[in-house]
Amino acid sequence: MDLAALLGTWSLTRVVHDRSTGERRDVTGTLTLTAESPHRIRWVEAGTMSWPGHEVPVERTLYADLEDGGWIVRFADGRVFHPWTVGARVDHACAPDHYRGLVEVTGDPVEAWTVTWDATGPQKDYRMVTVHDRRR
Repeated sequence: MDLAALLGTWSLTRVVHDRSTGERRDVTGTLTLTAESPHRIRWVEAGTMSWPGHEVPVERTLYADLEDGGWIVRFADGRVFHPWTVGARVDHACAPDHYRGLVEVTGDPVEAWTVTWDATGPQKDYRMVTVHDRRR
């Protein structure tokens, strides 16, 4: 699937479940995908993370670059995060921990898409599931 087909603003609902502590954190907000050029998409997430007794604003900016016929997601500083691949596991090594992700898409045209990350290693043990729905 072409990431450019998802341009626009999406509602974002994220659940982070820390398997080592049992803690759950929720994020609600938006994701906006904007074409900066035919070969670059700006990915901006903004929202609020909450857990019992706490609420903090969160945001991040990523970029996706079209390279050799496929999209590569990068951090704002240019480091590679992962290839944009729907339906196939992707890996991101972030020493000393490891991240394994999966992007799944629902509908044609796309009504929603989910990104699931499992982080494991000596410092992290969590599952993060983010659901994106079209803003209405």
